[in-house]
Amino acid sequence: MIKEYKTIREIASPLMIVEHVEGVTYDELGEIELPNGELRRCKVLEVEGDKAVVQLFESAQGINLAESKVRFLGHSQQLAVSEDMLGRVFNGMGMPIDGGPAIIAEDYKDINGLPMNPAARAYPAEFIQTGVSTIDGLNTLVRGQKLPIFSGSGLPHAALAAQIARQARVLGDNETFAVVFAAIGITFEESEYFISDFRRTGAIDRTVVFSNLANDPAVERISTPRMALTAAEYLAFEKDMQVLVILTDITNYAEALREVSAAKKEVPGRRGYPGYMYTDLATMYERAGRRQGKKGSITMIPILTMPEDDKTHPIPDLTGYITEGQIILSRELHRKGIVPPVDVLPSLSRLKDKGIGVGKTREDHAGTMNQLFAAYSRGKDAKELMTILGEAALSDDDKLFAKFADEFERRYVSQGNETNRSIEETLNIGWELLSILPRRELKRIKTEFIDKYLPEA
Repeated sequence: MIKEYKTIREIASPLMIVEHVEGVTYDELGEIELPNGELRRCKVLEVEGDKAVVQLFESAQGINLAESKVRFLGHSQQLAVSEDMLGRVFNGMGMPIDGGPAIIAEDYKDINGLPMNPAARAYPAEFIQTGVSTIDGLNTLVRGQKLPIFSGSGLPHAALAAQIARQARVLGDNETFAVVFAAIGITFEESEYFISDFRRTGAIDRTVVFSNLANDPAVERISTPRMALTAAEYLAFEKDMQVLVILTDITNYAEALREVSAAKKEVPGRRGYPGYMYTDLATMYERAGRRQGKKGSITMIPILTMPEDDKTHPIPDLTGYITEGQIILSRELHRKGIVPPVDVLPSLSRLKDKGIGVGKTREDHAGTMNQLFAAYSRGKDAKELMTILGEAALSDDDKLFAKFADEFERRYVSQGNETNRSIEETLNIGWELLSILPRRELKRIKTEFIDKYLPEA
């Protein structure tokens, strides 16, 4: 039997202290019943003796200390899961907000799932095609990988996130692909942009959307990515789907974590973020991967805006430690009008060599990838030299590399947000660009592949 308590001692929004409680546990859900019968939800943050500190999901306005009642429900936050979630839009608490009916649950899952046991992990090895050349060709995404996108304020990461969600697919027969998209602490306009884009292109049919808005409570923001990952685990490991999870924006999540930590009067760590932020982020990120004996997989693309474009800020810094690489967006390329403005040289996918080659992409992928990196790097150096010393100071080869760098940005990096390139198209564009350079400079590709794929001048 659920007990009711009329022993609310104090409210300091968003926290409330309830006295003389029995059997209440950390992270347990509760309900507050106001004198007029209205119900509001809360969650236990701390238990000490017979006192419980709870956090309100909604406003504290109108709660009467003497007349309001609190009930604890005996379980932590849960998500009703079913295959019917595909094509639906939920809020950060897992409630449908698209005007459709409630989900008829096949099961109820605790959203605080455990990170995957390292011993049960299968090594990521299969290619995922995003249709974006800078990712597919140079920083390949592999099934089961965690590959974050580091962006900056005002850069078009939302458009890139929508493009990946819309275009991503796994190559091969009899593979069911799904996308779980979690928007964390974004504006109403951004939320409408994502949902309308998915509906316009038909991508909504294979997508589960969780939308937490900037004016929603901070504690809901902390739940949203866990709701998304719980839905992904169900689809991947119980329904054998290949699931791509996109979380945007992790910075808003970390800010909510800091807000809740400050309300609890915890000792702050770097820049005011709680000292356990690394652990907290890891409990989310490490839920992605492939499990031995399971057909399905969870691949994750967390997107975060770096405050002041600072890669050493705690949020990108800690994310970089836990994940397998990063895609970095460049303000300089954005100013040049390059879409998407992916900064190729500092971007990195640590597992790219595991998902390319014969039977996965194409035999020439590794060589062309290395050659494009090297040529673009040399071309950028030549352009800097040209700026300082003038074009006359460059050798004929350096002029070709400078031309290559410009063409590479214009044709390979800049593809727009509506172009969906197959991996063959991406590789062929790479070869067309390499034909600008003298054949003797293609030192990172096997001669047999140069003979086979290099276009005739």
